[in-house]
Amino acid sequence: MQELRIGIIISTTREGRFADTPTRWLLQHFEMFPETSANVLDLRDFPMPFFEEQASPAYAPPNCADARKWAARVAEMDGFVFVTAEYNRSIPGVLKNALDYAYHEFNRKPAAFLGYGGVGAARAVEQLRLICVELQLTPLRNAVHIGMEQYLAVASGNRGLEEFDFLAASATSMIQDLVWWTRALRAARQGEAGRHEQA
Repeated sequence: MQELRIGIIISTTREGRFADTPTRWLLQHFEMFPETSANVLDLRDFPMPFFEEQASPAYAPPNCADARKWAARVAEMDGFVFVTAEYNRSIPGVLKNALDYAYHEFNRKPAAFLGYGGVGAARAVEQLRLICVELQLTPLRNAVHIGMEQYLAVASGNRGLEEFDFLAASATSMIQDLVWWTRALRAARQGEAGRHEQA
């Protein structure tokens, strides 16, 4: 059976970011799901300018070479996990900009979330879910929320994420959901593509 290709999107690019720590931790959890192939999509690798295209990518491919590279990488994935901080009760601007540069490549695929910071980045994740709906992504319920207490303990080097059992349980539930929806939506997309080919 073909592996489920999951894109783990690192949603901040600033120097000294915390995001790499939960990303490494999450990759270890994905190792327990051999039907998946987890791929890190780091926005540092796609240095896109502020959106300045003449049209939405829903209607025309972007002119920016890095944006086309980003969209092509997104297209390869069957599902996503967004690893995001919370900036002023919302998502990082660089993530919103990246989302604005792709459209069809996201359509009809599931999205899960790992947030960290104040209230576990719950407010940022809620806004991100709304954006996902417009991109025709399927935002999932179960998520990982690393609260400020855990964030500070890990960022200071006093503790590791693996020491928090409730976070491990959340990651397992989230990935189980993501695997189910990724498999279901990929089958639906493939079935639809087959019907179009026969038409």
